[in-house]
Amino acid sequence: MPENASVSAHAEHSLAHLREVGEHNAAGLRDAAARLLDCIRSDGLIYTAGAGHSLAGVMETFYRAGGLAAIRPLYHPDLLPLHGAVPSTRTERRTGLAELVITEAGFRGGTDALVVFSNSGVNPYPVELAMTARSAGSPVVAVTSPTASAEAPKRAGTTLAEQATIVLDTLVPGGDASYPPHAPVTAPLSSLTNVHVWNLLLVELHEAAREAGVDLPVWRSSNTIGGDEANAANLAHYGERVPGLQ
Repeated sequence: MPENASVSAHAEHSLAHLREVGEHNAAGLRDAAARLLDCIRSDGLIYTAGAGHSLAGVMETFYRAGGLAAIRPLYHPDLLPLHGAVPSTRTERRTGLAELVITEAGFRGGTDALVVFSNSGVNPYPVELAMTARSAGSPVVAVTSPTASAEAPKRAGTTLAEQATIVLDTLVPGGDASYPPHAPVTAPLSSLTNVHVWNLLLVELHEAAREAGVDLPVWRSSNTIGGDEANAANLAHYGERVPGLQ
């Protein structure tokens, strides 16, 4: 079967994009890893948040083989498109929801950290999450696209990038679509990039912890021999503080 030239070209375009994202955010990734390592050394939790399809990034951070155990995902069912697509969009635009969600989750200012995934970063939910955490004295890492923000209506009067401590730029264009390159209408890029940025951050965090002599609390796959036993200590330590683990 002959190779599909369009598929091959798009794959190369996507790989080039991911390489550029890594290079562009080299300094920011190191800074973010240092902030998260401080959080872990203080026995804090790293809260991760998003809405709509950005929840895919949140899912990648939580209870994942090779991932951090010190993760507390922020979640509200009305933000998930599977529970109602149009209502999820309305929910992300609802003022006041962010403070309610983060407060009810027991966020501890100064000790805990926040990572927010949002492609456009203009709706009240992600913006107000960042503002609430910053006002409590905690670092906020934004995984977002300032380019997309510039092309979107600022429904919160400001943007996630403007409110964050550290911005990890996904370089995703406004509208998210990436194909065809000259007039994109399909193949959204943000979810792929969010996961890539998070993995790059885990790599930087691993190296920072190794240099500092800190053992990171990471999950082993439960589908490997000894995986359940290896995870027992993390479950015992974080189980009561992270309800989603129960």
